[in-house]
Amino acid sequence: MKKPRILIIDDDRDVQELMLNFFKKNSFDVVLYDEAQKALEDLTQQKVQCDVVITDLMLPNISGIEFTRRMRAVGNTLPIILITANKKVETAVEAIATGAYDFLVKPLHFPQLLVSVERALYLTKIQDENTTLKNVVQLHEGQTSLEGIVGKSSGLKKALDLARRVSKSSTNILITGESGTGKDVIARAIHTMGSRKKAPFVTINCAVIPENLLESELFGHAKGAFTGAVDKKIGLFEEANGGTLFLDEIGDLSLLLQAKLLRVLQEGKIKRMGENQPRPISARILSATHKNLTQEILQKKFRKDLYFRLNVIPIWVPPLRDRKEDILPLAEFFLRKYSALNGTGLKQLSKDALENLINNSWPGNVRELESTIERAIILSDSNVIRLEDVVPLSDDKSTHKKEDEFSFSSQIKSKILTVDELINTYIQFVLKINLGAKEKTARDLQIDRKTLYRRLKDC
Repeated sequence: MKKPRILIIDDDRDVQELMLNFFKKNSFDVVLYDEAQKALEDLTQQKVQCDVVITDLMLPNISGIEFTRRMRAVGNTLPIILITANKKVETAVEAIATGAYDFLVKPLHFPQLLVSVERALYLTKIQDENTTLKNVVQLHEGQTSLEGIVGKSSGLKKALDLARRVSKSSTNILITGESGTGKDVIARAIHTMGSRKKAPFVTINCAVIPENLLESELFGHAKGAFTGAVDKKIGLFEEANGGTLFLDEIGDLSLLLQAKLLRVLQEGKIKRMGENQPRPISARILSATHKNLTQEILQKKFRKDLYFRLNVIPIWVPPLRDRKEDILPLAEFFLRKYSALNGTGLKQLSKDALENLINNSWPGNVRELESTIERAIILSDSNVIRLEDVVPLSDDKSTHKKEDEFSFSSQIKSKILTVDELINTYIQFVLKINLGAKEKTARDLQIDRKTLYRRLKDC
C-alpha cells in the first residue's frame, strides 16, 4: 500500500528534523521545504505530490496564511495544517477562514498533530471517493441506491428503508453489522438525507485513537489541561454542533468515556477537559459497532443505560454472504470506480471470475470485495479480469503457512531479540498469517485493538 505523503514547510531545521523523524516513524513519506514560494510553485506545476501540507505561519517571502490563500485561489484543495507560536484567537480564525484545515500552536504536541493529519487524510479520502462515485455510478434497473450504497437484496433494502424513514428525525441511531458491511456509508447517507445535511458531518473511530487522546478529541480541552495542552482545543461535539457526530466502533469505548458520553446525552452539554463550565451542544448522534453490545453488557464491558440511549433506532446491516444478489452490482460498481481512478478503461469480469465472486463467503464483506476488485484492476494485464485475478487473499493462507512459520523461526534465531522486539516480531507474524486482518489478530493474541495498533506503530 502506498504510504501517505506529507509536505512540510518550515525554515527551522530543528523543527523540520523533529517532524521528519516523527512522521517517518509513523509510516509516512515526507517532503521538506524551507519556504512557501518554492512549495507553491512545485505543487501548482505538479512537480511534487502530497496528501497533506503542514506549514509554519511565519515564513520568509510569503506567510503560511498567504500560501494557503494562493493554494485555494488556484483551486488546490489539499488539506493544510498551519502551525505557529502565535496563540491569538484572531490568527486562528483568519487561518481557518483562508481555507486551512487545522491550526496548531507551538510547542507541538506530536500525538495531537498525528490525529489532525489522520483526520485530514480521512476527509480527503471521503471527498475523492464521493467525486468518483458521482462520476461512475450507473445503476441497473431494480437496484437500490442511497447516497452511493449499491445493492438490491431484501436485507439491504430493509436497512435502507429504515434509514430513509428516520433520516429527518433527530433521534439517536445505532448501526450494527460485521466489519466491512458499510455501516459508515449508511451513517453518512442518513445525515445527507436529513434536515442537518448542510451542517457538519463529523466522524471518529473510537477503536484507533488512544483513550487519553480520545477524550480530548471528543470533548476538547482547556489550555494546560494536561501535558502538551499549550492552547485550548474545540472537541468534535462542538465541531458537530447543529450537525451529526458519527461515533464509529462505539463498542470499543472505555467504561470511563462511556460514562462521560452518557452524561452528554442526558444533559445536552459537554465540559472541555480542564474546565468546569458546561457548554450546550446540539449534535445528532449516530453510532456503529461490529460487536454484540448485549453480550458486552453481560460481560460488564458496556453500560446498559448508554446502550438504551444510543439504540433508540437500531439498524442492522446484513453480511455480504447473506446478500448474494448484491455481489454482481457491487462488483460492477467497483469495476467502474477503480477503472476510472486508475485510468485503465472499463474492464469486464470473465464468467469464471464472476462465479467465484458470487460463490465466495466474503468474511471481510463489502470491504474485502472492494479490495479484491481494486487489486484485480491494477494487476490484470488485459481488459478481461480472469479467475486468477479475483482469488481472495484468504485463499492463499494454506500456501503461505509453512513459509510464514519458517520466516518467524528464522527471525528469532538470527539474532538475540529484546522482549519488546520479540513481541513486535510475533505480532507481525500473526498479522501476516491473518493476511492483515487486525480484528482477528487482536482476538488470536487476546489483546484489545488499541494495544495492537500501538504495538504495530512500534514495529
